[in-house]
Amino acid sequence: MSVKRAQSGGRMLRVFEAIAAAQPLGVSELARTLGADKSAVQRDLMTLSDAGWIRPVLSGKWELTSRILTLARTPYSNNGLRQRVRPILEALRSSTGETAYLTVPDGDHFVVIDAVESPQVLRIVPPIGLVVPVHGSATARALLPYMTAPEQVRLLGAEAHTSLLKQFDMTRQAGFAVNNGDIIGGAVAIASALLNEEGRAYGAIVLTGPSERFSLERCEELGAQLAEATRSLAV
Repeated sequence: MSVKRAQSGGRMLRVFEAIAAAQPLGVSELARTLGADKSAVQRDLMTLSDAGWIRPVLSGKWELTSRILTLARTPYSNNGLRQRVRPILEALRSSTGETAYLTVPDGDHFVVIDAVESPQVLRIVPPIGLVVPVHGSATARALLPYMTAPEQVRLLGAEAHTSLLKQFDMTRQAGFAVNNGDIIGGAVAIASALLNEEGRAYGAIVLTGPSERFSLERCEELGAQLAEATRSLAV
């Protein structure tokens, strides 16, 4: 039997996700982004606020409260993965001096679920829960080559063209992928996929830092080190 969905509940979740992705946001921005009625979005905002998930900031905009962090501390399917990868992240941070973090696929995007911060004054640190873009990110470039064609289409929005398929081959051969300023100017990220026994990607380890510390030669060295680290975690 078909079960009727709660449209208002789905919209409220979209409101929450939109704020998380681009906070702070106002009701008008949210209504335009979601293509929803402004008064309906306003009701969703008040409901989320009363429940303690969001709070108002200056100029009538909204941001998430720290309550979301309570969910991150709750045991869930990725908790075991975080515990298993954490020593590798710490070892990479110690040996490279750069921030190391863990990302996993989550629906139509990728999410940072753990990070170990560089000790250097000038550093880049992604917050836990950050949504990583599909287009241009080192994470996506490292993971997409190990996904099925339907999964690639779902994430990319279209079939991978010939030049992209060649890039996938190069990534599989190298064992890592690089994003040099494609997402954030002046920032470099190097990612290597975590693979299961079937050769399917279930996550990626990423090293990141300012571009002045990432020469082409060093990127190659760090990429090889990162690929070796992810191979040690193969399941």
